[in-house]
Amino acid sequence: MSGVKKNLNGLPLQQLETFVASVGEPTYRAKQIFAWLYKHKATQFDAMTNLPESLRQKLNDIAFLEKPHIIKQQQSKEDGTIKLLLELSDGKRIESVLIPPRRSAVDSESRLTVCISTQVGCPLDCKFCATGTMGFERNLLPEEIIGQVSAAQTLTEKPITNIVFMGMGEPMLNYDNVMSVVEILTSENGMGFSPRRVTISTAGYVEQIKQMADEQRKVKLALSLHSLDNETRRTLMPITKKFSVDDVLEALEYYFKKTKKSVMLEYILFDGLNDSDADVQRLVKAVRRFECRVNLIPFHSIAFTHPHGFSASLKSAPQEKILSFASKLRRHHIPVFVRSSSGVDIDAACGQLAASSGYLSCI
Repeated sequence: MSGVKKNLNGLPLQQLETFVASVGEPTYRAKQIFAWLYKHKATQFDAMTNLPESLRQKLNDIAFLEKPHIIKQQQSKEDGTIKLLLELSDGKRIESVLIPPRRSAVDSESRLTVCISTQVGCPLDCKFCATGTMGFERNLLPEEIIGQVSAAQTLTEKPITNIVFMGMGEPMLNYDNVMSVVEILTSENGMGFSPRRVTISTAGYVEQIKQMADEQRKVKLALSLHSLDNETRRTLMPITKKFSVDDVLEALEYYFKKTKKSVMLEYILFDGLNDSDADVQRLVKAVRRFECRVNLIPFHSIAFTHPHGFSASLKSAPQEKILSFASKLRRHHIPVFVRSSSGVDIDAACGQLAASSGYLSCI
C-alpha cells in the first residue's frame, strides 16, 4: 500500500470490497463498512463497533472519511426552503437545496426533498440558467455528490424522502459517478431510498438516456425540454445543435419501450416564446409516443448574474397563462403538474443555483 490515505465515503459496495481485499481483510467486512457509512451514517471508523479493533485501527491508518461541508446557508422566509453552499476539498464550491413540500400537498407532513448538484458549474450554457454563467470547472466525485444528501440531513430532524439530481451541472456528463451514487442511495444496506423517489434530470443526452434504459435503471428520468420547436429550443439550449428535438424524443421513446417507465417533461413557460396554442399542439403530438407527465415551471429571474443579450430578455409567462396552458394540455388527457416556486427570495428556485453570495454564515 502507498502512504496516501483513501477516502471511503462515496465508494459503492464493489469498490469497498476491492479496497478491503487489497489490505488483506475478508470481503464480507466491506458490507459491514458499507452499512456503517450509508445506513448508520458513521463519521469515524471507531464508531463501527462490529469491526475488530485491529481493523478499525488499520482503517484509521490507511483511510479517512471526508464529505463536503456546509460553509454558508440561507433560509427562505416565504416557504422554508434552505439553500446550502458547500466547500469541497480543493476549495471549489457548489450549492444544494433542501425543499419542504407545499403546505397544501397531500404528503406535506412526510415529504422532504433535496436537490443536489453533479458538477462544479455547467458546460451547457442554457440561456435561462444561472449555473451556466459560471462556466464549467469539473465533475463531482461520488463522495461530493452523496455528501450533499448527508449535509442537508444534518439541518433537519425530519428525514429526507426524495432526491432530485436537478442542481448545478448536467448529470449525464458525469454518468458513472452519478450511477455509483444512485446505487448507494437505493441500496437497502445503504441509504435506503426508494428508486421511485430519486429523479435524474437531463438536458437531453441521447446516448446516456438509452444507456439508462439498457441498464434498466429503476430511478425516475426527467427531461429539461422547454420547447418542441428546434429553433426555439436551440436558442434556449445550445445542446439542441448536437441533439435535435427528434433525436431526444426518439431516445425517450426507446427508454419507455425498454423500461415501461414514464418520463417527466420539464417545461419552463416563457412569455411569448413557448406558450402558444401551437406549442400546446406540439406537446400533444409528442407525448403520444411514450407515457409521460408534463411539469410546468415558471421562469425564475437570473438578473443577479447580470445576463445580457437573449438571456436578459427572458420573462416568465404570467400565472394565468401557465394555468391556461395546463388546462389545454389536460383537455387532451395529459397529466400536468404546475410546479410551485420554492426559494425564489433566496435565489434557490429552478435555474437559480450559481454558488453566489447572499448567505448567512453557517454556525
